[in-house]
Amino acid sequence: MAEQPIVRSSSVDVDQKVKKNKDDVTADPVVFSCMLQPSTSDSDPNYVGVRRLLLFRKAESGVLRRKVYFVLIWVLKDWRCNGKGYAAYRNYINRPRNWENLHIPSHSSTPGNSGRWITSPGPLSLSFEVDSWSTSRFKDVLHLFSLQEVQSGGQALSHHTSVSSNASDSGHSRRKADAAYSFVGMHCIFDQCKAMVTVLKFGHMSSDLLAYGVSDGTLTVCNVSEPPSIVKKLTGHSKDVTDFDFSLNNQYIASSSLDKTVRIWDISKGLCIRVIYGVSSQLCIRFHPVNNNLLSVGNADKEITVFNFSTGRVVNKSTFGSEVTAMDHDHTGQLIFCGDALGCIYSVQMNSHTGTLSRSHSNRSSSSRKSPVTTVQYRTFSLLARGPVLLSLTRDGSLSFFSVSLEIQGYLTLRCSLKLAPRLHSIRASFCPLLSLEKGEYIVVGSEEANVYFYDLTRPRHTCVNKLQGHGYPVIGIAWNHGENLLASSDFGGTVIVWKRAKTN
Repeated sequence: MAEQPIVRSSSVDVDQKVKKNKDDVTADPVVFSCMLQPSTSDSDPNYVGVRRLLLFRKAESGVLRRKVYFVLIWVLKDWRCNGKGYAAYRNYINRPRNWENLHIPSHSSTPGNSGRWITSPGPLSLSFEVDSWSTSRFKDVLHLFSLQEVQSGGQALSHHTSVSSNASDSGHSRRKADAAYSFVGMHCIFDQCKAMVTVLKFGHMSSDLLAYGVSDGTLTVCNVSEPPSIVKKLTGHSKDVTDFDFSLNNQYIASSSLDKTVRIWDISKGLCIRVIYGVSSQLCIRFHPVNNNLLSVGNADKEITVFNFSTGRVVNKSTFGSEVTAMDHDHTGQLIFCGDALGCIYSVQMNSHTGTLSRSHSNRSSSSRKSPVTTVQYRTFSLLARGPVLLSLTRDGSLSFFSVSLEIQGYLTLRCSLKLAPRLHSIRASFCPLLSLEKGEYIVVGSEEANVYFYDLTRPRHTCVNKLQGHGYPVIGIAWNHGENLLASSDFGGTVIVWKRAKTN
């Protein structure tokens, strides 16, 4: 019987095979990270095994895409806060067993349906943000990513948006970002919450005091100066915090909730010093900007109620056509602008001394389908309107920009509007700071696509001028600090990101 030939491998061949096997294991940084990630107490071993198997089977183009994105994370070294990793990546690794049933409906591009912790930015959005992130390493990464997009046949966005037209948030063609709204990355992240952050605000005339309310009933007060830290956690509400407001001296917070109560908090002590009980859900709340002893609250009983802050007693009430879902004062305190669940905006005159309310004007939605107002925000001046202005956003995506009459107190004139994609949540919008008034009228809005969008209402086309990517869930809240150098955004997953704005002349 003939002897079988003996095949010997040279040491070089063996080394090459070993190197190849190592490369196969570590080719995908996501796979490598998942393999090192310890299982949690509530994780399903079968799910973990299936996930790892699927990750090994992913296409090479996806591997390269994730490599590029992990390099981006390495470049942005300040994407950590309080020693914790990126929240969305944490949520991706530690998904519960029944995450498919718990996950909210979302667009096809959201991480929930794609299985990724952040959406892949297209070449257009990356090249668009290169001005604000100017390191040479970042440019090299962008070049590599652009080559990958060309090789894989990636297509740039081709949809266009005009004022008063129907379009989704992601379908807007974007021009080069205005220099005043370029960002250099993330300043810090607070990711200790396990529930949706419903509302967040910076302190009155403050650049580093930040607070946010959560759907589990808690309020968290933070300091975003270096190093970022949590100052107090206020617990007492039994249901969602719907709104809150700082007093003028930032010593107190007044909060409203679905548990039908209004609570007054002493921030320094971290204690609730007064509870005001109602008969329906309390939906929005504001301190009077001049007389801080007056507190206005909109509720689900179609009322605005004015309370005496010191005693908690009712001073006055005014009834409307539907639930009062959003409100804001003018700078004098003589007007309250409020929105209801049917999309109407009301102007209400208020006596700054007695708290007496009297309805002045109303602006009814022209849409056949009535949608709740999620944002009402007043600003003292705009070059576009040559006077005070009001911003409103409804859940169906209608963004409206009004001028406020000085002659007829509280009378609103619609100057322009923008139709965005409908919202599943009570997503909020905000005016952008005043630094770029000579160049446009900028609005920043959260979205169901987990992005933060910037719009210039003065442009008839290409209205979307910038977007920030980083959240893993729909972006709910938006807030600017007093110094106008930080933008805070919150999402459905409980993450708060504070974005750092680029320095401008």
